[in-house]
Amino acid sequence: MYKLLLCLRYLRTRYIALASIISVMLGVATMIVVNSVMAGFTHEMRDRIHGFLADVVVESKSMNGMQDADAQLDIVRDAAGEFIAAMTPTVEVPGMIGVVDAVTGERFQMQVQLIGIDPNGKAEVGPLRDYLGNFQPDKHGKILKSPTDPVTFELTPEAMAYRRQMKSHALRSLNYDTNITPPAPVFDEPGDAAVPVPAPEFDTPETTIASDDGLPDFINAPMERQTNTDPAAPAAALLFLGEQITSYQWVDPDTGERQIENMVTAGDDVFITTVRGSTPPEPSSFNATVVDTFRSGMSEYDSSLVLMNIEELQKVRGMEGAITTIQIRLKDYNNAEEVVRRLRAAFPPGLVSVNTWESKQMLLLSAVEVETAILNVLLFMIIAVAGFGILAIFFMIVVEKTRDIGILKALGASSNGIMSIFLSYGIGLGIVGSAAGVGIGLLFVKYINQIETGLSWLTGRKVFDKDIYYFDAIPTMISPMMVMWVAMGAIGIAVLASVLPARRASRLHPVRALRYE
Repeated sequence: MYKLLLCLRYLRTRYIALASIISVMLGVATMIVVNSVMAGFTHEMRDRIHGFLADVVVESKSMNGMQDADAQLDIVRDAAGEFIAAMTPTVEVPGMIGVVDAVTGERFQMQVQLIGIDPNGKAEVGPLRDYLGNFQPDKHGKILKSPTDPVTFELTPEAMAYRRQMKSHALRSLNYDTNITPPAPVFDEPGDAAVPVPAPEFDTPETTIASDDGLPDFINAPMERQTNTDPAAPAAALLFLGEQITSYQWVDPDTGERQIENMVTAGDDVFITTVRGSTPPEPSSFNATVVDTFRSGMSEYDSSLVLMNIEELQKVRGMEGAITTIQIRLKDYNNAEEVVRRLRAAFPPGLVSVNTWESKQMLLLSAVEVETAILNVLLFMIIAVAGFGILAIFFMIVVEKTRDIGILKALGASSNGIMSIFLSYGIGLGIVGSAAGVGIGLLFVKYINQIETGLSWLTGRKVFDKDIYYFDAIPTMISPMMVMWVAMGAIGIAVLASVLPARRASRLHPVRALRYE
């Protein structure tokens, strides 16, 4: 009993050991918080990457795609139909988009990736519905489409009303046509007679934008004629547009808050240029109507992807019936490797590449894993520093208690008994520090968003800006195994740090210890 008694007495009365306990506590708490936040970010990032890529992706190695889409889908069904929950064909090609800022009237051109989709099919293999703006509440809390509505390339009544209003102004449209109805009469001064504005005159059914503004050639290419007699009718090409493609952020000088300005909205027209699948490739330009915008939370997607009705994209590229990609959702993702193996064997070698979504994003996912591992190593060094503190403190205690150790040995205490006192002391420091660190770490993770709000108020600037990180709150994910290994690691370091002082104490000769000054 003397071993336990002395161990507990040292733990309660030796306040110098409090520094070691605090070091262990801070190291454990920091590792739990950092790992939980990193796990939360990684989980959210994986979900968002997975959302657009589906479980398994079959890609053509040629931009001309795979001919006869139905036949290609049949190959997939025959090879791995029992594992497949849903699949959809897509056409993916690079392109350029030209937009006109609704506020300044300036024209902008950006490089994008055009993806022709069947909206219902895409919604079945991934969470497309959750990304589209019409299915999310706006800043006034209004939702234009309910979760039960189908995902279609159809303008909402609100977008159609906006389009009719904007089409009444000829300069707002990128598509000039001889069938456009002249704008309403205008008045020079109040009370003057209406002066009708004549309709624009064209020598040919097609026209071009003037090229003296220094814009690239594709913006000055001939535009499609609007064949519909209704000037407000949407174009044949319909788009879901990535939110960051046509938006920019600015800081309100009065409030200091970051605002998002959209250059286009649902119902507006944009100008698209892509490449026809001919030899040699030729540019193909056309007008398109924005049906909705989407926000996946991945800047890589939101700033570059444009989803378009697949039939129209096939038409403008001259590849009717051909597809470039088949996206597949599995019943059980654990069968992904087996499905990939079967599909690679089913298709002719060199025609397609078959990969899981993780394989396609291996570099990004590996980078996150390496970053997490490096952070863990750096943070674990904090606990290692606490271990060296325990080592130094224990040596001081051995020197200070040399005569006491001699008395214990003279009274019959064995060397193993003396060693066990200091080892138990080290275990006690590790357990107390780890328990306190686990409690503080879990509390910090639970209330991390409230803590972030307090720090933002205290510093006067936003610590976690949701407009930058695309999260409404700081994502966290606590792993019980991670918490256990961190706590056990801290206890282990404390025990290892007490081994050398304990061995020195156990080897003291009782006579020399009693004569120690």
